Formats: sequence, C-alpha cells, structure tokens
Amino acid sequence: MSQNEPVSVRILDREYTVGVEPAERDSLTAAARMLDARMREIRGNNRMAAVDRVAVLAALNLAHELHLMRDELAQQQQRFQTAMNDLNRRLDGAIDDGR
Repeated sequence: MSQNEPVSVRILDREYTVGVEPAERDSLTAAARMLDARMREIRGNNRMAAVDRVAVLAALNLAHELHLMRDELAQQQQRFQTAMNDLNRRLDGAIDDGR
C-alpha cells in the first residue's frame, strides 16, 4: 500500500502541495525545480506574461524533449538488437564450424 506524503514545491513564485510516495520525493522536487527554471526562462523579463501561457509553453517544450528522447532510445534499442542478432549469428557460425 502506498503512503503518499504532502510535499510543497514552488513554481514561478507560487506554492503547490503534491502528494508523493517518500521514495519519489527527491525526483518530484527536482522536476519542480526544472519546471520552475523552464517557466522562468520562457517568461523572461515579462512579469506580466500570463502564467497559463507560460505553463503551456513549458509543458510543450518538455513534451517535445521527451518525445525526442524516446525516439533516440528506440533507435538505440534497435541498434543494440541488430548488434545482438549479428553476434548471435556469428556465435552460431563459430559453434557450427567447431563441430
């Protein structure tokens, strides 16, 4: 059974309380810091920028980065699988030659 505990984070000068499992506390606070930094970067010096617009742009940028990383991971996995298949074929050939 999970035991969520409340964790307070500050994002763009606003405090939010989120329930999180103790083991995920550090990850959540790191994510909040990253989101805060990204939103501040997008907002820049324009303190009057609508927070919802800044949040959507930050979310879109982060989602785009996640998508690119997933694509790269899939390509790496495909290259790894191809290399493993090649090594297996070579190993099978070496075993057959040794018989």
